[in-house]
Amino acid sequence: MYKIYLPEGKNKYEFEELIKVFLKSGEFEIDNINTASERIQSSEKSIYVPEFSLLPDNLGKKEKDYKNEVKRFLYNELKKYTAKSPDWGILTGVRPVKLAHELLEREKSEDSVKKILIQDYYLTEEKADLLLEILKCQRKILGTSDKGATGIYIGIPFCPTRCVYCSFPSNQEREEDISRYLLALHREIDFVAKNMNEKGWYPESLYIGGGTPTTLSAEQLDVLLSHTTNAFDLSHIKEFTVEAGRPDTITIEKLKVFRRYGVDRISINPQSMVTRTLDRIGRAHRPDDIIEAFSMAKEAGIPVINMDLIAGLPGEEVDDFIFSLESLLKLVPENITVHTLALKRASRLKELDSEFTYKQGEMVRTMLQKASEMLYHARYHPYYLYRQKQMTGNLENTGYAKGNTEGIYNIRIMEEAQTIIALGAGGISKVYYPSENRLERVANVSNFEIYIERLENMLQRKSDNLFK
Repeated sequence: MYKIYLPEGKNKYEFEELIKVFLKSGEFEIDNINTASERIQSSEKSIYVPEFSLLPDNLGKKEKDYKNEVKRFLYNELKKYTAKSPDWGILTGVRPVKLAHELLEREKSEDSVKKILIQDYYLTEEKADLLLEILKCQRKILGTSDKGATGIYIGIPFCPTRCVYCSFPSNQEREEDISRYLLALHREIDFVAKNMNEKGWYPESLYIGGGTPTTLSAEQLDVLLSHTTNAFDLSHIKEFTVEAGRPDTITIEKLKVFRRYGVDRISINPQSMVTRTLDRIGRAHRPDDIIEAFSMAKEAGIPVINMDLIAGLPGEEVDDFIFSLESLLKLVPENITVHTLALKRASRLKELDSEFTYKQGEMVRTMLQKASEMLYHARYHPYYLYRQKQMTGNLENTGYAKGNTEGIYNIRIMEEAQTIIALGAGGISKVYYPSENRLERVANVSNFEIYIERLENMLQRKSDNLFK
């Protein structure tokens, strides 16, 4: 057991995520100390974090804030004990590209940004270069969001089955539940569209996600998309996306509905192209279903198709992951997103094996390296990246694009420099205040039944915290 002592009054939760990169939850305890003199009682597995003034002068010359000073100290101490050197250094947040954006605004030099990422945040050179490549791509294609431009997210919290690694608020569908939910959702769509029009706001991007939106029937999708496109002013829209993640929910009729209303991007997400893995994780489709769904989408004229893979799925080896990626590359989708398995607290896999992600780290690192090499060779480039808690190997999710097919919504939601308005159960709106460079969150409840019951309360929250 490692004992980690913080100065009196310091919040242990601010540093716990970094410690978990090195140690499993049951391997350490965090406590406070009253004075630095207690250090003389330390054992080989005790780490005493000194007060700010006691830290060595060579730490944090560029980023002289207390939290990062402590993180650097903890990183160096834990590295000595465990011999681990995490690729992302002291970074535990989900948006490292946003940090790179902010550093470039301040430093005005990519070389300076890279130096800070490596020397002050302890990133590997490979990860620092990846951030800078994505940063250059994003600045080239988007730039600053126009005044009044927003992103719109509409959530459909239903799925055919629940995957073993999933903790999202999704539910197996019942027809009466879906019908009640859509009625409430239409009401929120009308409310948001009316208030946006009054403020002179408009959607730059429109994203319908879930869950699995294609759980809905073709008729239900037709009504939803008709209602949505009639409510919002889409004269300035740059991108309209619908997640069609489960191939077993995709039909040519649904795809034709998408095209009728201007949907220009969909996701078809195999997660793996290995049959035994699909069975293990709770997916009902087969690899052939992926190929058939992809062919139907191309036949229907969908311009951009994204396909997701997950590195680190239960029972998979590096060769399984490479086989899946090779199978997708033969289809030549416009986008491929490579996810690292992240186990959330509410997932079944977390309940079955709480240490699963700690066991897979080195193998998943190899998978991501192979993916990068193969995708570069196939002329895909990385364009967005984000990280999550409990990620295998403390690694990352990266979206790759071929040609000029980058997803605007994906970039904006991670950039956090635009208001994103989220509708439906589980939706969390993010209100951006550019003069202060800050966000405020306005959340809807996650449970779809409570969302229906408390819809007026959700609308009032938006009225008070978003539109006023």
